[in-house]
Amino acid sequence: MTKIGVSCLAVAVAAGVITWAACASKSAVTNPPASGTVTTTVNDPATCSANGGNGAYSHVWVSVTDVLIHASSSAGPNDPGWIDLTPSLKGGAPMQIDLLGQANNQCFLATLGSATEIQAGQYQQIRIMLAPDSAAPSINNNQCGNAANCVVLAGGTVVPLTLTSEAQTGLKIPSGQLAGGQFTVAAGKTEDLDIDFNTCASIVATGNGKFLLKPVLHAGEVSTTASSINGAIVDHATGKPIAGGTTLVALETKDSAGIDRVQMETKADANGNFVFCPVPAGTYDLVAVAVDQNNVAYAATVTTGVTNGTSVGNVPLYAVTAPADTVTGLVTSTGGGAAVSVLATISALQAVGGSGSTLVTVPLAQQASSTQSLQTAASTATLTCPANTDCAQYALDLPVGLPTVGAFAAGGTNYTPAAATTSADYLVDGLAFNVTSKDADCGTPPSVQAKVTVTAQAQNVTGPAINFTSCQ
Repeated sequence: MTKIGVSCLAVAVAAGVITWAACASKSAVTNPPASGTVTTTVNDPATCSANGGNGAYSHVWVSVTDVLIHASSSAGPNDPGWIDLTPSLKGGAPMQIDLLGQANNQCFLATLGSATEIQAGQYQQIRIMLAPDSAAPSINNNQCGNAANCVVLAGGTVVPLTLTSEAQTGLKIPSGQLAGGQFTVAAGKTEDLDIDFNTCASIVATGNGKFLLKPVLHAGEVSTTASSINGAIVDHATGKPIAGGTTLVALETKDSAGIDRVQMETKADANGNFVFCPVPAGTYDLVAVAVDQNNVAYAATVTTGVTNGTSVGNVPLYAVTAPADTVTGLVTSTGGGAAVSVLATISALQAVGGSGSTLVTVPLAQQASSTQSLQTAASTATLTCPANTDCAQYALDLPVGLPTVGAFAAGGTNYTPAAATTSADYLVDGLAFNVTSKDADCGTPPSVQAKVTVTAQAQNVTGPAINFTSCQ
């Protein structure tokens, strides 16, 4: 019993029941709040690895110095209330992680520090701190030379990764990128928080031989059991895996505007098999596309209503009659009447469902990524920007086909094949982020969309301009 408790008991004996009730209330206030334990891990089922594939990178090394969590989705980096999830990591040397490395048998690339006890409750924001290059000498077995973060190209060349100024205040994972909108820590329980680092969508080639890290992050509670989604991608006509080429599979959930955005992406292996692991609890739409060794393109197949801990079985893809069209267009950015450089994520969307009410992101099989990331800049010798804008060029390889759709069923999913067509409509979708921020900041709505039609008669299509205005 604490000294306060002893004093209250003495007063209670002397003064009676009323004083005892007051002391009991005071003593209750001194009891510590209920707490739970959090283990923080990192994973990334990357699609752009050159190891055993045709990706651009052999390794992507990042050096993590700390992970913080907050109950408020609007808390700023200097606001009170931040809780350190990795105090043992913060106190030592940065942990350098290869985001294209081999996961362990629980699907994790790394465990960040040790299990940490924090107050039970609901948390709506996470920030990840990365080491600056000045910390390079303190990193054990540093793989980046004089840098703290780097990419290793397929040929072995090590190139430092430039960080945006956002990294100084922590890479932000807001509530919209947390599974279920929040991370809940129950009293007396141990929760596993997994951070999914979408490496392939996070690296921006700036066009001058340099690379910039614009992290695309998601997180959520996972379990070491029953937390995977797996299946096999097959050619509908043969029932066999698609030979050679690239088969991409994306797990998607709806954003605030109802658009299916990619949460995780992976490649199917040579036998068509794929696995997402670990997967936070929730319901997902699974979108698969492919291009084979002869450059035959396959339209998207969408499996709706997939939950974690399930196998989707065989997912059929349908070959289209024409090679994929390359859609090329201009991205511009401006603010206050002047050119502004932004980081942009460009996606291809297609409508699915009986009324076409749902827009899904169609992964880019030829580009081994679900989306394209780029940075706008001033005019160059090969690209002229409109007046008072920075600009960049996007290029999306899109199959001339409509999506096949099936609602997941444990006993076997029935897919409704799309009608044969010689043309297909897409929306080119752009999300923009200021170089110094992670939040969309080029006006409302947060994304810019424009229609484009691909046809069997043309393999090169001029796409619509994606113009970001009011950028800060």
